[in-house]
Amino acid sequence: MPEISAVIITFNEERNIERCLDSLARVADEIVVVDSFSTDRTIELCKKYKVRIIQNAFEGYIQQKNFAVSQTRYPVVLSLDADELLSDELIDSIQIVKVNWVYDGYFCNRINNYCGKWIMHTSWYPDKKLRLWDKRKGSWTGLNPHDRVEMIKGSKTGILKGDIRHYSYNSITEHIAQINRFTDISARSYYNNGIKSGYINIIINPIWRLFRELIIRKGILGGYYGFLISFILSFETFLKYIKLKQLYKDH
Repeated sequence: MPEISAVIITFNEERNIERCLDSLARVADEIVVVDSFSTDRTIELCKKYKVRIIQNAFEGYIQQKNFAVSQTRYPVVLSLDADELLSDELIDSIQIVKVNWVYDGYFCNRINNYCGKWIMHTSWYPDKKLRLWDKRKGSWTGLNPHDRVEMIKGSKTGILKGDIRHYSYNSITEHIAQINRFTDISARSYYNNGIKSGYINIIINPIWRLFRELIIRKGILGGYYGFLISFILSFETFLKYIKLKQLYKDH
């Protein structure tokens, strides 16, 4: 039966961290919190739990998450963001695979809570994530701030029942502020990797994103929030590419 090391990266997560730790404590044999020098009560709240706290300067989401994994004692890793928690059904699924470990990694669906409402449409659900895996077979990769776990060739993956519950944004203002920050990071990551931006990216990509979210991913069935999220995601695509184009102009 494999033992599980749970990992969380944090920065000023006093609003979320306790419910995350409460859920992880039900399945993890070790919990590692890597904090990038929070200035709120995050560390104080973490000390109420049986966790190992490590402080490390933040250089990027992918870098910080790989550092967190490198600090774990056990080969099997379960990764959550501080604003996430495991549903009861997902906890049961993890307890089952602890007894009968079959695959090298396991996907699960993530459901997002937006302004107090669970979102069942758009690309936000089912938002499939690989969060439980053998760290000898996979690691965090991608382009910041959009990270993902990538398994080595030949690895086998399964899917768990239950959801990761993600408490994303409490307000539209908070969402807009976050996409402004994330598109800064995305544009810089694209620029550093030599990815170009042209008028096709700036015009066509946002239109395609809106069509995909509203029609293909059925955001139109999600009512007000389905429309709202679809348009904001389209705007996020637009922002990313105009910021990337500006970076090339500036340099």
